[in-house]
Amino acid sequence: MGAHDRSKAAFHWLFGDQLGPHFLRPDSQIVMIESRGVFRRRRFHRAKAHLLLSAMRHRAAELGDRVRYIQAETYRDGLDRAVGDAPVTVHHPTSHGALRFVRELEQVEVLPPRGFLVQPDAFGRWADSAGHLRMEDFYRHVRRAHDLLMDGGEPAGGKWNLDTDNREAPPKSAAVLPVPAPYRPREDAIDHQVRADLDRWERRGEVAFVGRDGPRLFPADRAEARRALRAFVRKRLPTFGPWEDAVLAEDWAMSHSLLSASLNLGLLDPAECVEAAENAYRAGEAPLNSVEGYIRQVAGWREYMWNLYWHLGPRYRESNALGHHAPLPDWFARLDADAVRARCLSTTLAQVRDRGWVHHIPRLMILGNHALQRGWDPAAVTDWFHRCFVDGYDWVMLPNVIGMSQYADGGRITTKPYASGGAYINRMSDLCGPCAYRPTERVGERACPYTAGYWEFIHRHRERLARNHRTARAVKQLDRLGDLDDVLRNARRRDPDAAP
Repeated sequence: MGAHDRSKAAFHWLFGDQLGPHFLRPDSQIVMIESRGVFRRRRFHRAKAHLLLSAMRHRAAELGDRVRYIQAETYRDGLDRAVGDAPVTVHHPTSHGALRFVRELEQVEVLPPRGFLVQPDAFGRWADSAGHLRMEDFYRHVRRAHDLLMDGGEPAGGKWNLDTDNREAPPKSAAVLPVPAPYRPREDAIDHQVRADLDRWERRGEVAFVGRDGPRLFPADRAEARRALRAFVRKRLPTFGPWEDAVLAEDWAMSHSLLSASLNLGLLDPAECVEAAENAYRAGEAPLNSVEGYIRQVAGWREYMWNLYWHLGPRYRESNALGHHAPLPDWFARLDADAVRARCLSTTLAQVRDRGWVHHIPRLMILGNHALQRGWDPAAVTDWFHRCFVDGYDWVMLPNVIGMSQYADGGRITTKPYASGGAYINRMSDLCGPCAYRPTERVGERACPYTAGYWEFIHRHRERLARNHRTARAVKQLDRLGDLDDVLRNARRRDPDAAP
């Protein structure tokens, strides 16, 4: 069937991460397919499965008679039951596999992507003209192109990046930040049915999950997502910046927006998020460093990851520049926080187990740092993050984990590996005080697994790291360690984080 005929398709297909109004097509009958096979192929976090199904079913309820909602084993079966061989349109999916699948279906016309500020072809033109892939330059390009936080031709406040103002350690005496609690949605009959369905599928052995499915923490429809955005901008954005990188054991949300899942489900559009933040700054309701930090995450980093995913291509997932091939241990794969002695790792694993979410510093500097030091296979680490986080999708995790967290691409998108010892965790959190290990010790029974692991990582890759100006100093420090042999024995004798 020709493209002209397909453009008149009476049916428009919504994937489960295309749930906002900006994904609809006027005058088209909507098709939604709930594929059980998706949950059979991977062992997802239970809260992630609940959120996805709840969001899809809420959207179907909103669309009413306009939607054909099909529960099927596969997308192909569901599409056949929904429309037969009738022409269908669909907006560009968010993974290489899904895009390849829909392009193989002759009846389907693929429309341009929605839900992002920058299209992949525009990113390609920028990358060609820039001659490199530096996020800071891309971020400035987006700010200019979309007139975000600009005063004429200059950035508001005279600086593009206020990251140096956003690295404060948490307050010394506070167990939680002195900020209002985040927006909390209320479950309804749809959530109860989703939970009953998941329970039934598990009892029958049809699917298996990790993690816990407590009360839903993240929006499942656009009305909830918009309330969450308004609550963040009004109550939490003003304190977001300074403690953006801080960690408190008893405060899993800190001042973060908790909107990534809503954005990645398509319930929110990034333009409305950054515009709301800028409006708060212009109205004098939020300081520039907080607003700039949030806009950099959404219009900078999120757009950068989306576009790198397509720019670098499907073979990027095979990157393994450091030659790491160790398997993920069973306790990590099962989110068994009780099997871990290091308090930072145990606390973070428990938060992932209970909520399917932690913010970017525990992801990078506790979970990712640990995997990097232990030499775990980067593809397996990427898959773990994809499955275990409510906001995790292939396009999100592939460049974030392969490129940034695990340095598996050898520095294509970052200038150094994000490996650190316990000192960084101790400085930016309250996790080290009651821990069985000491962040300053690298040998002995109280040696911090992150500190010992850091020096073992530097030793293992010393030749590569000596050639990098950002890590060469660490290699020189390594040569001055009089107890290096003991450090290496300590780091290698067993996995030092697993409880005996």
